[in-house]
Amino acid sequence: MERCAPVENAIPPMTDLTADNITENVVAINSTCSDARGKFIFERAVHHLHDFAREVRLSSEEWMIGINFLTKVGQISDDLRAEMILLSDTLGLSMLVDSIDHPRIGEVTEGTVLGPFHTHDAPDTDLGYTLHGDPDVTRLFVLSTVKDTKGNPIADAKVDVWEGDSHGFYDVQNFNRQGPDGRAVLHTNSEGMLFFNAIVPVPYPIPDDGPVGAMLRFLNRHPNRPGHIHVMLQKDGYDKLTTALYPRGDPFETSDPVFGVKESLIVDLGEVDDEIAENYGVKKGTALLKYNFVLATDEEARAMREKKAIEAMKKQNRKMKMLNGLPIPDLD
Repeated sequence: MERCAPVENAIPPMTDLTADNITENVVAINSTCSDARGKFIFERAVHHLHDFAREVRLSSEEWMIGINFLTKVGQISDDLRAEMILLSDTLGLSMLVDSIDHPRIGEVTEGTVLGPFHTHDAPDTDLGYTLHGDPDVTRLFVLSTVKDTKGNPIADAKVDVWEGDSHGFYDVQNFNRQGPDGRAVLHTNSEGMLFFNAIVPVPYPIPDDGPVGAMLRFLNRHPNRPGHIHVMLQKDGYDKLTTALYPRGDPFETSDPVFGVKESLIVDLGEVDDEIAENYGVKKGTALLKYNFVLATDEEARAMREKKAIEAMKKQNRKMKMLNGLPIPDLD
């Protein structure tokens, strides 16, 4: 007994365990958790996992295949390779969670997946920055505004942008990576303007040399993402937006393996005219991407999340209350 951990709470006694009552026993053991939201999440996770196993009559061999798969996903992941994010993305879970946590509000810009290639070492630099040093690329000038839902410009918003090179490779996929490339942190000016030099994005395969790639091949799915530019916008008082812009007409626009494409994020490219060329020092005829980002305030986003959560709980016939904007069982 001397090596056993102290038991701080009374443990509900377990009954004789069977396939029919194992779930209620696990929930009972977890019931002393003092975090109401965490307890609710674990309760539902256990129920759904157990129901899944019962529904498909999961065999021990199949579950071991699943365990080995998840183990390999963890083992191949590191600071520059986010295989677990890739798994979440390819199962549609990332997109689902983003849609729940950042519900659409009017004309607010829709979010999409973060993806596995974001880093925290991008240079914090000035508007007009050129993301890529490669001279043999098709240049793209991105000219945007960032406003609130009432049309007011949002000044000094932090804008994280990143994209792959002309072959669809991100800098973190370069084994000889010396530092960031194809990425930057910018800040909107007093008029809420955002502009930078990029390249016309091209389609590329997500990393498919690991367990997620093996899963896609097993499911007869292709790994090819449509070309896009990632944009993350943050400003105190506003709901954080992680999104991406997709030039129209990409061959993989309707079969994105990470489910990130939304119609509102598909853009038509134009060309830099005389006025833009003169105002921003960009060569006339350069490909042009214009987009107006709209951010919700924290209050607007919180109210919409609560509204959607209450509607969802009513459909499930659950008696719930809100805690920090998230639902928990109402036991009163």
